[in-house]
This record gives sequence, structure tokens and C-alpha cells, in this order.
Amino acid sequence: MKIGFIGVGKMASAIISGIKQTEHEIIISGSSLMRSQEIAKNLGLKAASSHQELVEQVDLVILGIKPQIVETVLSELDIKKPIMSMAAGITLDRLAQLTDSSLPLIRIMPNMNAQILQSTTGICYNPHVSDDLKTTIRQITDSFGTTFELAEKDFDTFTALAGSSPAYIYLFIEAMAKAGVKNGLTKAQSLDIVTQTVMASAQNLMTSEDNLHVLIDKICSPGGTTIAGLMNLEKNGLTHSVVSAIDATIDKAKKM
Repeated sequence: MKIGFIGVGKMASAIISGIKQTEHEIIISGSSLMRSQEIAKNLGLKAASSHQELVEQVDLVILGIKPQIVETVLSELDIKKPIMSMAAGITLDRLAQLTDSSLPLIRIMPNMNAQILQSTTGICYNPHVSDDLKTTIRQITDSFGTTFELAEKDFDTFTALAGSSPAYIYLFIEAMAKAGVKNGLTKAQSLDIVTQTVMASAQNLMTSEDNLHVLIDKICSPGGTTIAGLMNLEKNGLTHSVVSAIDATIDKAKKM
């Protein structure tokens, strides 16, 4: 398949790094011909002379542009190819209004971990996407991480859990590291210790047959240090704070 990217920012560039490992051919078109040629040279790709030229050459158009300019860009194009959009807040219905309601349309929501080809990506389709095309699209999205098929109504929740949550996780790691500094370790030591522990704990959860509660119980010795810390976290409302933060993120997404 020949894939065309309209817009090649940081996220699109990260995704391209994954797709380049597949057999698909990639063409790009940026904000200007000069910019397109510069990015294409850096990424080892071909650049189209215009967005419309790109559309006419490819089998799939991927929109890597900001939501604010989607309408402007699409209004200037005649697209008769499947479209995959990663623009936050632009629904499948809105894409259909801006293009052609009979086109196969795909919406994805990757996260920043696409930079290391470990994106957690949400995906949904309109009814015109065939099973064969779905298989190809999944191959594309799995090339830069893990894909979760969702109902579009759940995209705001997914955005909170996968798109925004890395920032919350980094804040938790930062807080743990500060606790290490408070108790005598250097910041570098604390960060290394906490980062390794968080990474290994996530891997353990993914591979273990035990659920979260069992894993927690295995760490908590009766009358021990861990249960004392857990009780303090609950006393200070950790669970409520996390759920409240996710709710606030979802609420903001729905208003955008």
C-alpha cells in the first residue's frame, strides 16, 4: 500500500518510523514544498509537491495536521481515498461532512510513546471500512505500538487513560523521586530506582496470572512497611484524586 501523510509533525514522524519497518511505501506533504522536501530528506522519504498531488498518488491518506486546520486543509482537497485521521476531537461524522460520506474513514488516537514505537493507540472505523482494510490498518498501527479497537463514544475516556496519563505517571515518578531525595538519595539515584521499578512492575502485571489485588497483597506483609504506606495513600485520597483527574480530563475533551 502507498500511504500519504498530510502534515508531518512530531507524532506523525514517530508513526512514520514504525511504518517504515513494514512493506508500505510512504509519501509526505508538509506545510510547504520546501518544508516537505526538508522533512523527506531527514526521514529518507519522498515528498509530494502539494497535498492534492499526494492524494492522487496514494492508497491511504493519513491526516497528521492539527485539529484547528483540518477544515481548512480538507476544503481545498478532492479526496476519493480512505482517510485516517489522528486529529483530536474530529469525529468520523465531522470527517464525513468535510470529505465524502461514502469514503472509508478511520480515526486513531496514538500517544507520545509512539516516539519509542510503544504507542497505546485507540482506533475506530466508519461502516465503509472493509475487513481487508481493517486488517491493513491494524498492521500499520501495530507497527508503532499496541492498538485498541473502541466505540467512538469511548474515545474521550481512552484519551484520558492513554493520551494524557503519561503526564500523570511522570508526575507520580517525580513525587517518588522527591521522596527519595528527602530521605537522603540523590535525584538521579531516585529517578533511576523509581523508573526501573515502575517499568518492571508494569511488565510484571502484564505477564502475571495474578490480578492487581493479589499482587498488592503479595507485597504487603502483615504489620509491615508497605501496608503502612498504602493506608497513608488512601488516607490522603490517592484513588479519589486519580479518578477525579481522569474525570476532569474527559470533561475537558468533551468540551473541545
